[in-house]
Amino acid sequence: MDNKTIAVLENQLKAAMLNSDASVLDEFLADRLIFTNHLGQVVSKENDIEAYRSGTAKIKSINQSEQRIRVEGDTAIVSVLSPISGEFGGAQYTAILRFTRVWQKGGNNKWQVIAAHSSLMTG
Repeated sequence: MDNKTIAVLENQLKAAMLNSDASVLDEFLADRLIFTNHLGQVVSKENDIEAYRSGTAKIKSINQSEQRIRVEGDTAIVSVLSPISGEFGGAQYTAILRFTRVWQKGGNNKWQVIAAHSSLMTG
């Protein structure tokens, strides 16, 4: 597995987030996902997808930069800087977040995100 495959998956994940595409998010996020958001809250796959499905989370733009990908066997770690804007719970927001995602290739030969963490960048 090479970095290019993971970069393609990252772009598809970004598109799913921008389009609130719950079916693609369901495919890419592992059932056992642990996502710690920038507020320190642990969010499950179901909670994350429901925020998009219900319209609670509406992302208008994601401009990723500083993407670093490391593939080790059936696991890939991605670090990316992402200025994001949109709405959450009806309130407008703009933030610069750094995400770390852990992708793992499962027995079905598909890559899924098993863990993610975001940090709010300040200054």
